Amino acid sequence: MDLRIAWRTLIQEPAYTLTAILSLSVGLAASLLLLGFVRYSLEYDSHVPEVEQVYVVKHHFNVEPSSPLFDLAPMFLREVALKTPGVADVTSYIPARPEITPLTVRVDRNLMTIRSLITLPGFPSLLGIRALQGDLATALERPDRFVITESAALRLFGTRSALGRTMVADGHTMEVGAVVAAPPANTTIPFEVLFGVNGAVVEPDIRHEMLTGEHGWMTKMLLRLKPGASLPVILEQLQQAVDKAPSLNQFPPEVRERLGQRKAIELAISPLRDAYFDDKVANSFIALPGDRASPRVVFGLAVLASLILLLAAINYVNLTTVRVLRRQREMAMRKVLGAGVPQIVTQFLLESILLAMAATAIGLLLAWLALPVFSQLVNRQLDGLFSPQNIAAAFGIGALLGAATAAYPAWIALGVRPTQVLAGRPDTESRSGMQWRRALTVIQIGTAMGLASVTIAIAWQTDYAMRAAPGFDPAPIVVVDMPGHIRDADKAKRLISALKAQPGVAGVAVSEDPVGRLDWMWTRTLKRPGGESALMEMKTVSANFFELYGITPAAGRLFQSAIDKDNDATSMVLNAVAARALGFASAEQAVGQTVSFTGFDNAVIAARIVGIAPELRFHSLRETPAATAYALGDNGMVLSVRAAGAPADVERAAQALWPQYFPDALPKIYRAADVLKAHYAEDARMARLLAVATGIALAIAASGTYALSANTVQRRAREIVLRKLHGARRADIGVLVIREIGVMTLISAAISLPIALVLIERHLSSYIEHAPIGYWTLAFALLLTLATALIAITRHTWIAMRLPPAEALRG
Repeated sequence: MDLRIAWRTLIQEPAYTLTAILSLSVGLAASLLLLGFVRYSLEYDSHVPEVEQVYVVKHHFNVEPSSPLFDLAPMFLREVALKTPGVADVTSYIPARPEITPLTVRVDRNLMTIRSLITLPGFPSLLGIRALQGDLATALERPDRFVITESAALRLFGTRSALGRTMVADGHTMEVGAVVAAPPANTTIPFEVLFGVNGAVVEPDIRHEMLTGEHGWMTKMLLRLKPGASLPVILEQLQQAVDKAPSLNQFPPEVRERLGQRKAIELAISPLRDAYFDDKVANSFIALPGDRASPRVVFGLAVLASLILLLAAINYVNLTTVRVLRRQREMAMRKVLGAGVPQIVTQFLLESILLAMAATAIGLLLAWLALPVFSQLVNRQLDGLFSPQNIAAAFGIGALLGAATAAYPAWIALGVRPTQVLAGRPDTESRSGMQWRRALTVIQIGTAMGLASVTIAIAWQTDYAMRAAPGFDPAPIVVVDMPGHIRDADKAKRLISALKAQPGVAGVAVSEDPVGRLDWMWTRTLKRPGGESALMEMKTVSANFFELYGITPAAGRLFQSAIDKDNDATSMVLNAVAARALGFASAEQAVGQTVSFTGFDNAVIAARIVGIAPELRFHSLRETPAATAYALGDNGMVLSVRAAGAPADVERAAQALWPQYFPDALPKIYRAADVLKAHYAEDARMARLLAVATGIALAIAASGTYALSANTVQRRAREIVLRKLHGARRADIGVLVIREIGVMTLISAAISLPIALVLIERHLSSYIEHAPIGYWTLAFALLLTLATALIAITRHTWIAMRLPPAEALRG
């Protein structure tokens, strides 16, 4: 019976019910998406059996001044770890090809890139991989077999039943020996194809190193520890093996001097379950870190979801309270007819839960519709977000929200005095209750205003960073990634000649990396004869590199194709940071001086500084420009093509020429500006996500302000009429309504804007160069919020201005 009454009550006021459901459902949809993403993040690698006992071996490379952290370990440590007490199992793996140049395979006439790993024994058992079809062990042992996931089989072969199907990889025909389930999207070890160490695509040198670890090459390594094993003891034994390995301790004297008592390679071990939040891991030429997230960002999104849910709940309480004040006669009659506290509380509880359940259902629908866009904003595959567990959790949240938001309206209803109400003197909300709801509205407005401030600042800083001058004009530059090193590749040289012959091409240069990306970073210590030494990044570029990029020298001259020859080690260009690091008083003083460094073969190379280049942005604006030395060489893997006309013509020409020279590789062609912007892709996605959240928060705040203005007009109707009777103009009545909302907005600003300022400054502190962000961002957010509030109260301000005295004084 109570449920039926609650339902009838809701449908009797469709406008109120629809408004409450829609406002609550939008807040729930946003919160459910954010909370679903937070849960998705917290469950990374949870599919691995007994994942709490699985650890990742990493190392700090202290030879570099910044001591970068890599989630890699020397290959020989596998044998050491297997003999270490407390270690139950060890495996290691590496990408079949560097991730910047992934393995390309041919299936029939189609070329496709695949995410593939080369694995050592123990990889499937440690990660809990089981064959759905075929023999997993045999597929990883035989040179002509490989393992494929069901989803990859569908992509490559058009069917999940791919056992026995073949593909061509690096000229080798290989057969599917086993099919396994695809790892979940929230894994830090993604793959589509697995090769055993004996696979035909594995180069002999790599196979030898993975099996012996003779040269100290690096790999991804996982340990499964026995229960109760001592992590410090295991780490110490592994570290001792690294310290004693000759292959890892062959450093020039200047490096040993700089290290002092520090270890060149300092191992670390951390749980696999924490790998996703290990956002300090650096890129390496062996493997990119993959999916990573800052714990602070994920925590911030959880807080944001809670805030949006709180705003929606506050909004619902405000709407319901206004409605309760209008239902005083109904409450009075129910009390006269014998309804007690339990009946009234139950009625409001059921109404609230019914409405919350309807809002949850609509919220889930909205969230499902918004999921593709949300997945792009967070850059994750969230196809499994609407699992039965998550849907059940969503309705649980909705039920709790309904129960919580019913409390205050029920309290108001219980305070209704029948004799007074039925006598024509309706109760008004108590002063303390009104102050409480005003405080809730202040929270709504303040949260929306703070979010708007932070969003504006992040978006502006991101846009500023993307547009920051990189030291050259990127507009005419097109970048082409090559499938291998150029120096010894006849096909690559012929492609370069063909590109140069195109009518829209002004030139082609070779480098290890495009400006803005660091795939092959290496460092050397440069030393002045009898003077100072400094560690700096080394860049190998062709003789025409600076000419093609249109870069002018800060002093001396830069490499010139008419003067310099590729691979001439006797000439060098430094940037100004490197010149200062070597102790030169000025850029001009460095020109013509000689520096020496140790080459890859440990031979000492002497080079003359021919000029000083300006700082080029190989790093993002979060990092101080590094000391950089440029050497002549054509062994890079990147072509920079300068367009004489439209860059799009160059892109089309490169696409058309590519199959003639590399028929078994897919081209990677893009604009130089896109390389520079990639540093800030995460910031751009966060700015867009915050912009959506800000829009939702402003909409909810507007709805709450609308409800409060309605209550204000209803509560102060007699006062408004009396003011009119005593000569108040319509404008005076409008100011009366606006002033209340304006005061609350200013109070919200006083609370939220200082907090927003702190958050903005913390965000900007991660950059070495800031956009000219001043207090105007806070002022703009204040004006935006004020404008939203004014729009929200327009209707009831107009009603108050036109309120007929007879209607307000009736009764």
